[in-house]
Amino acid sequence: MASEAEVRQICLGLPEVVETPYEGLPGFRVKKKLFARIRERPDALLVWRPDVLDKETVIAAEPAKFFQTPHYEGHPGVLVHLEAIDFKELEELLILSWTINAPARLVAAYESQMACSQAEASLLQSPIDEDESSA
Repeated sequence: MASEAEVRQICLGLPEVVETPYEGLPGFRVKKKLFARIRERPDALLVWRPDVLDKETVIAAEPAKFFQTPHYEGHPGVLVHLEAIDFKELEELLILSWTINAPARLVAAYESQMACSQAEASLLQSPIDEDESSA
């Protein structure tokens, strides 16, 4: 089960994100563009999907997690029941929403940094070949 505190932790860990209230509740922006916000009535997290068809697909596939209200019909924003997802899925949803709304240069720099970090982690986890270590 994901929480509002985890939403904040993930969002504020992304480059150039600021928390600015939206209708009195937490909203997260990158370069002044909203990419996530907590809602009430109904209680949910709003994130962006790549397009309306993608949003409708995730809602149809997992209606216990994803939904929309009439206000969001025809818009790529999808509502997420935080209690229905775990931290990893929350992180994936927020990063996707951030990449959709962030400037292309910022996204490219972030993705490059993440690729380097993953490569370093992979190298650190790789067992050393005995032939290489004795050379």
